[in-house]
Amino acid sequence: MKKLILTLTIIGLISALALAYIYQITTPIIEEHQALAKKEAVLNVLPKSDSYTEVEKEGIIFYEGNVKGEVAMSASGGGFQGKIELMIGANPFEGKIYRITILNHSETPGLGAKINDEKFESNFTGKPFGAYWVVKQPVSNSLEVEAISGATISSQKVTDIVSEAVNKMKLAYGGGA
Repeated sequence: MKKLILTLTIIGLISALALAYIYQITTPIIEEHQALAKKEAVLNVLPKSDSYTEVEKEGIIFYEGNVKGEVAMSASGGGFQGKIELMIGANPFEGKIYRITILNHSETPGLGAKINDEKFESNFTGKPFGAYWVVKQPVSNSLEVEAISGATISSQKVTDIVSEAVNKMKLAYGGGA
């Protein structure tokens, strides 16, 4: 019995040390990949900038591009299935969205997951700041967003997140129409 306990203790100790070692090796690599993914996401929504500065305003982190007026921010909110995270690039002084990109979501595959498609994301490209609403037919107003067929809730949730984000940008930068 004592041998069994000793054997299990040694195996447990070796396993714990191996896990701690692997954790210490992989943590910097994971952090580097996350930083690279964030940089890529920020620059993806800022059309002319090739670098940015991280600033905090009104308790929110913004990424100001090296081209005057270009600002990005990360935003998130609840979706139909779970949390939706996105990056939005805009000019808060002109009150205009450059682009959004969905970073992470857990929406229904084949339906709500289409929020990640370029077609849906392009709904927001060039839109003025404002209170957006989702429509089920082609848009006829600059504040309308065309819903994804069969995924109206996911479409509305993204639209709500974007509306809230532009309001935060307006508040922080005092711009927008």
